[in-house]
Amino acid sequence: MEKTIKAIRFLGMDMINQADSGHPGIVLGAAPVVCSLFQYHMNAYAKDPSWFNRDRFFLSAGHGSALLYATLHLAGYDIPMDELKKFRQLGSMTPGHPEFRHAPGVEATTGPLGQGIGMAVGSAIAETYLRNTFSTKDLPVVDHYTYVLCGDGDLQEGVAMESLSLAGHLGLKKLIVLFDSNDIQLDGPTKNSISEDIKMKMESVGFEYILVKDANDVLDVSIAIEKAKQSEKPAFLEIKSVIGFGSLKQGTSATHGSPLGFEETLRMKKELGYSTVPFEVDQEVYDKFQSRFGARGDRQYNAWNFYMDTYQKTYPDKYKQLMSIINETIDVDFDALLPEVPLGTKEATRSSIGKYLPKLSEQILSMIGGSADLTASTKVKGINGNFSEQTPLGRNINFGVREHAMAAIINGMTLHHLKAFSGGFFIFSDYMKPSIRLAALMQIPSIFIFTHDSVCVGEDGPTHEPVEQLSMFRTLPGINTFRPANGNEVRHAIRYALESNRTPSIIALTRQNTVVLNSCSYDEFKQGAYVVKSPKKEEGILIATGSELELAISASEELEKLGHPVRVVSMPCMELFLTLPKEKQEEILPSRLQNRLAIEMGSSGLWYRFASKAKGIDTFGASAKEQDILEYFGFTMKDIVKEYLG
Repeated sequence: MEKTIKAIRFLGMDMINQADSGHPGIVLGAAPVVCSLFQYHMNAYAKDPSWFNRDRFFLSAGHGSALLYATLHLAGYDIPMDELKKFRQLGSMTPGHPEFRHAPGVEATTGPLGQGIGMAVGSAIAETYLRNTFSTKDLPVVDHYTYVLCGDGDLQEGVAMESLSLAGHLGLKKLIVLFDSNDIQLDGPTKNSISEDIKMKMESVGFEYILVKDANDVLDVSIAIEKAKQSEKPAFLEIKSVIGFGSLKQGTSATHGSPLGFEETLRMKKELGYSTVPFEVDQEVYDKFQSRFGARGDRQYNAWNFYMDTYQKTYPDKYKQLMSIINETIDVDFDALLPEVPLGTKEATRSSIGKYLPKLSEQILSMIGGSADLTASTKVKGINGNFSEQTPLGRNINFGVREHAMAAIINGMTLHHLKAFSGGFFIFSDYMKPSIRLAALMQIPSIFIFTHDSVCVGEDGPTHEPVEQLSMFRTLPGINTFRPANGNEVRHAIRYALESNRTPSIIALTRQNTVVLNSCSYDEFKQGAYVVKSPKKEEGILIATGSELELAISASEELEKLGHPVRVVSMPCMELFLTLPKEKQEEILPSRLQNRLAIEMGSSGLWYRFASKAKGIDTFGASAKEQDILEYFGFTMKDIVKEYLG
């Protein structure tokens, strides 16, 4: 085992030295922990890294990526030595922080501290729900652990403590946190910024706390992990390590984020009797990994395939449902399930989503989610009761006032192939932005539903009235931001989000009622924009989203009376519209119609890409009744007519 630990440590050092960039401290300090986990406990299969029933390992301390890549390489994952040599180089499988889809065995994109913990909690929720939905005593088709390695910095992030608080409350007993506790962070000793009792803290939120006094004692680490696996609670292992172990600067922050250099690495190798040739690994190390991690994975993988064959024969319907989740497919007749909303219907779009989610969830077993203590307002709620330790089949998650954790947890459940959705006020998307950005970076179809999408929140005032949030998400690469105008557009938005396999979705909805004044097909909607009204001899265009579509239609009618016929275009998703071929964009927004007014109660800047004028809000909101707000900011029919003609 010592030889294997040295191989992990020095492969990591060689990678960092060659790149002249990286974080050696965690590689040297935590190598025995990761080695012990993979050698004696992790059930995974390097030949099929996406095997559904594998144990998940999240490296929340993503700056330790060299530690992860070295371990996965030795464990037999398809990460060639040449890729280790290209650590942190353009186009390599081994970027500076782990990135999902870049290398096999990397479960999630991590690096922003605390995010890996949140996603691990989501993974553990998904495993609990799916295990109780599908597994039987004799056929454990879903039955695995979720491990996460974190450091002091992770635990200082609010998202981590939000997530761990919820995990303890939910009793996620197959979640195991490995805390690389070295009392050092980038700016020096942790005592400079924190003095809490981590044992009392973790026990108070519902974790089993286990102390390992020396990370280099592999047997003690392994015993602690085994004890954690037997616990009836989620487990938190504080493993005391020495950052930069073995180096002349060990135990100091100097080893955290700067290469130790070739000379120091050579000295360490000689002192420990290790090969001085960079990237050289004894065949015995590979053999040991194969005889332990590899052989165990072979057995577990083959046993699972046997279970699945038997399961298919014994429970054919449930097998089909499970396979749809594994393959990330859904089979729903959306048009039949969510029929077109009649013209004249008056309803807030938040109420529309509140009707659609239960209907869809009844047909799609993978749908699970909830709101951040706002269900009564957002209408975003899962079915079958509340998810808890006692009721693991409940699909409503009471996230509490934990928006940041909610978003990270949604990502973790989505990574586990669930159609996970969250609910909150749009203004609080500010708390969720880091996790939403990671969803886009990972190309996973997380669903983030927001309500109270404009200054029409009213009396609650500017602290609760989103202005810049739509623009914020529209400028985020790799995400679709939907602002549906009415119930018909809402049903298409949630359909698109559920059918997506690679793109997360933002769905922003109204608190106030909107009137359904038009119908639209799904094919029209998924263009991102479509023509609502196109009179003869039209001279210009009104472009609108959300509740402002109703305003645009009424303004167009007044303009027509005044001898100014205009086209009305609904643009529920800028991003989808911009993916259309240029000729299709021209068909919807013809260049011959240059007098264009975009109408939206939010930041106006992005609209000048499509319009010559934009009626938006580029200040903060105000506290007043809804009608007073609309008049104050100029979102009445008369104001729009005047703006167009001006």
